[in-house]
Amino acid sequence: MTKSYDALIIGAGQAGPPLAARLSDAGLSVALVERKFFGGTCVNVGCMPTKTLVASAYAIHLARRGQDFGMVLNGPVGVDMKRVHARQDEVVQRARNGVEAWLAGMKNCTVYRGHAQFLSDREVKVGDDVLSAKRIFINAGGRASIPDLPGLATVPYLTNTSMMALDTLPRHLVIIGGSYIGLEFAQMFRRFGSEVTVIETGSRLIHREDPEISDMIKDILEGEGIAIKLNARSLSVESAGDEIGVHLTGEAGAMAIVGSHLLIATGRKPNTDDLGLENTGVVIGKGGYIAVDDQLQTSVPTIWALGDCNGKG
Repeated sequence: MTKSYDALIIGAGQAGPPLAARLSDAGLSVALVERKFFGGTCVNVGCMPTKTLVASAYAIHLARRGQDFGMVLNGPVGVDMKRVHARQDEVVQRARNGVEAWLAGMKNCTVYRGHAQFLSDREVKVGDDVLSAKRIFINAGGRASIPDLPGLATVPYLTNTSMMALDTLPRHLVIIGGSYIGLEFAQMFRRFGSEVTVIETGSRLIHREDPEISDMIKDILEGEGIAIKLNARSLSVESAGDEIGVHLTGEAGAMAIVGSHLLIATGRKPNTDDLGLENTGVVIGKGGYIAVDDQLQTSVPTIWALGDCNGKG
């Protein structure tokens, strides 16, 4: 049996719950579908946990500089990564529970847990339920994009998501990717006490910024002891005993960097490949992003795409 609603929202990320509230307040019946964690990327593996880690790393960094401010310590500053991780989890769980409770108590809104797949422009299947709506809003988010590097499939590696489960301090964190995500983890883990190397295939860090900004950030990070390898070519990865070897040709020639942990931070991709969009008239653009206009409307007038899945945010 098909259940009908005025509006259907796929995903409980940043845009989904506030939209559900506005539609609900307008007197419309709303269905919201979430297949994993409420709150989306920002709450669970993005803004909130990473900024919590940044705050811990900053506090530790300041404590190590305590003598500059007249602080007297009876020994070196240590790091309890299990407590750092537990604090991060506390922040995430509190925010996630808040979003879930908000939706559960929202009038005119029914929450479905499961994987949404389009059957047509107006119908979506979630488990055994078929949901029909006059308006459908896709807020499916994105995930880490993994490059086709030789040897990568043979070694354990981390993404921005799996980094959130790390409760030990890497001896040497090697990061492939010199943009926002990679650099944020680079600085925080260097401040926690790890050796850190950032490998970037481009000629400068965060290439979307002005060159002088890239240069300034490089100087700041190197000043904190982070090794940065630009113009990396011929990248490959292999096991090196219990550790991971990254081979590359850089400005200083061929080299091998051996680390205890490898983070892949080479960009993001949209979660659009398993939504059944081939059963609709929705046009998918470059990189799997859903094509939208300035009102976030897709090629189907009754379907909109919000947030990371449309490439515009």
